[in-house]
Amino acid sequence: MDYRRLGASGLKVPALTFGTGTFGGKGDFFSAWGATDVAEARRLVDICLDAGLCMFDSADTYSSGAAESILGEAIKGRRDQVLISTKTTFRFGEGPNDVGSSRHRLMRSVDACLKRLGTDYIDLLQLHGFDAQTPVEEVLSTLDDLVRAGKLRYVGCSNFSGWHLMKSLAVADRYGWPRYVAHQAYYSLIGRDYESELMPLGLDQGVGAVVWSPLGWGRLTGRIRRGQPLPAVSRLHKTAERGPPVSDEALFKVVDALDAIAGETGKTIPQVALNWLLQRPTVATVIIGARDEAQLRDNLGAVGWSLDAGQVARLDEASAFVPAYPYWHQRGFAERNPPPV
Repeated sequence: MDYRRLGASGLKVPALTFGTGTFGGKGDFFSAWGATDVAEARRLVDICLDAGLCMFDSADTYSSGAAESILGEAIKGRRDQVLISTKTTFRFGEGPNDVGSSRHRLMRSVDACLKRLGTDYIDLLQLHGFDAQTPVEEVLSTLDDLVRAGKLRYVGCSNFSGWHLMKSLAVADRYGWPRYVAHQAYYSLIGRDYESELMPLGLDQGVGAVVWSPLGWGRLTGRIRRGQPLPAVSRLHKTAERGPPVSDEALFKVVDALDAIAGETGKTIPQVALNWLLQRPTVATVIIGARDEAQLRDNLGAVGWSLDAGQVARLDEASAFVPAYPYWHQRGFAERNPPPV
């Protein structure tokens, strides 16, 4: 397993992180992902650790807290061998203060996460989304208190726009509070918007990408094919409308390119798609999920080899997109504003 620095921090993280969205299976949304119980979770953690994958990502809202609880049971007795990443900010409860990143919410949420995970510290806490109702100073000063209390090691964010992230970094620098070293963001061969603003920002400010849904919400598994119905077992049946949008034309153009390169390399389509991401600037770690052992082992096969330059170029071409303004305009002035890739 390759290990990389997480942004500008000193923390080394594995190139692949295991996501626990399949743990628990509570509710219609998460049951479509999977329903891994404690026994199976322990087995998946065993496989990950044997492969050198030591980072596990969760969130308080995954299966209403069950994912964190199952992860906590699965790593019991080996906390010193793993890195735990989790998230909070989304609504978790019916009360007026059960959403967002206020001091009240963050203090309570972190303590609840620690209890469910069965640990006294979290290696990386990420805000699951930006809270425009709470002053950035309140958010960051609270995170500073939590770091000083030993409950958090590092802090990051998720699903922020560029100005959300840059404003937060500027405020952190002004007061000497912990900076976000990670941005958990959507990025895939069928969703390259991250490259327009967030990637250049990450390069400039030392913020590493923790990539979620690297297979495009399950569309780049090799099971979604042109002219064929969705497989009987697919989370897309219940979750497609809540996932990242992509047209059929764009999807199948990428799938065709992946298929050809998979044949050339002897790798699977998911392995090729993941390997492409691992070669992109700012990417510190890519979150993989798995319903079962076979799927996990296949995803682990994305490391230990590399696509050649020609194959990368073909995937770049197949997945090329027209960015929103002002990014399409800026592309015409690369002499003074070169693109990050």
